[in-house]
Amino acid sequence: MPVSLGAWLTAILPHVNAVLNSLSTVLLIVGFVLIRGGNRALHRQVMIAALIVSSAFLACYLFYHFTAPVFVYRGPDWSRPVYFALLISHVILATVVTPMVAVTAWRSLHGDFVRHRAIARWTLPIWLYVTVTGVVIYAILYHLTPTAA
Repeated sequence: MPVSLGAWLTAILPHVNAVLNSLSTVLLIVGFVLIRGGNRALHRQVMIAALIVSSAFLACYLFYHFTAPVFVYRGPDWSRPVYFALLISHVILATVVTPMVAVTAWRSLHGDFVRHRAIARWTLPIWLYVTVTGVVIYAILYHLTPTAA
């Protein structure tokens, strides 16, 4: 029996999201190293790539969560508080960092580097936390618990 496109996307998107989140993490770290090294031009290119990859992640993530069945956490009882503390902090900070990323990028793209730097000091660590915890949550759900759907 052929698999529907919707079922295929529901099965594949969590893995695509993990790859996009991982790539975002790497790009953010590389961008940070570049700006610390004084390479503004390459920093700009890498950060634009991070913005594009994170935007692709967000689109895939939203599509998945609007179309996939509701997930029930099936990990061991002792791990539930840890998992949900991680998930709640991830969701709250993802919501907070999204407009921060937009403002940070806007300021840079418009040459307002003093204000860009001021907000980037907060945006980067929160954005990194969100991308890393996104991958950790994926690993917990799809590799460390018995069933992920």
